[in-house]
Amino acid sequence: MRESDVHPTLRAGALALLVLIALVEVTPYLWMVSTSLKSLPEVIAFPPTLLPSEAMWSNYAEVWGSAPFGDYIANSVIIATSIMITQGILACLAGYAFARMEFPGRDAMFYAVIACLMIPPQVRFVSIFLLLDNFDLLDTYAAQILPHSVSALGIFLMRQAFLAVPQEIIDAAKVDGAGTLRIIFQIMLPMAAPTLTAFLLFSFVFHWNDYFWPLVVTLEETVRPLPLGVAMLREQGTGSRWHLIMAGNVILVAPLLVAFVLAQKRIVKAFVFASIK
Repeated sequence: MRESDVHPTLRAGALALLVLIALVEVTPYLWMVSTSLKSLPEVIAFPPTLLPSEAMWSNYAEVWGSAPFGDYIANSVIIATSIMITQGILACLAGYAFARMEFPGRDAMFYAVIACLMIPPQVRFVSIFLLLDNFDLLDTYAAQILPHSVSALGIFLMRQAFLAVPQEIIDAAKVDGAGTLRIIFQIMLPMAAPTLTAFLLFSFVFHWNDYFWPLVVTLEETVRPLPLGVAMLREQGTGSRWHLIMAGNVILVAPLLVAFVLAQKRIVKAFVFASIK
């Protein structure tokens, strides 16, 4: 059906629905930013106001000075980036092995990877915690990075992306003398770049926001990530000071918004690629 064949009323209704969905999605973030710029009396006033009467930018300075937020951000960058890179490399290597290499037990191993997607991560927490404790890795970056180094979802996605690459291209590369690593990183990855980009972004966002596991394996503030730092605003007796908590949340969310803006074309391309395949 051509776009011109769509009834104007139907088009207007679809547009109104999209606007409504967008408002529902965006409103909490707008409210968070607005609250972060209000004074405490204005935050708890009733009826609430949408916009602050006066922007209190000092809230951000107060939050930044109340805890070592610079260290928290650096820790989050180190942890989330390390996990993202490790997951990406291992997912590409394992995905290629499952998609294009023949070896005994390949299908059984792949089914085991799929089964891992169905197991709640909380089931493994106690055993992993005890293992890290035995190796004296608690309160370290390694305790927060190593348990997440392998992603079953990443392996599955990269396998499916590599299966979509024509075998003739791989055969031609082998005829030209290309080795396995060259085929993966110079031929397969460029063709699977949308899928890889989307997975890496989702991995970074998930582990940037991770709260529970760092809370379990860390006690020292020197290695704690940003979500725990924001939570400390409440634990330090400032739970009722919602303007500061919202300012901390803005600091937490802002890097993710920047990452999404920079990679949004890749994300859209990945979804289009997946729908076609």
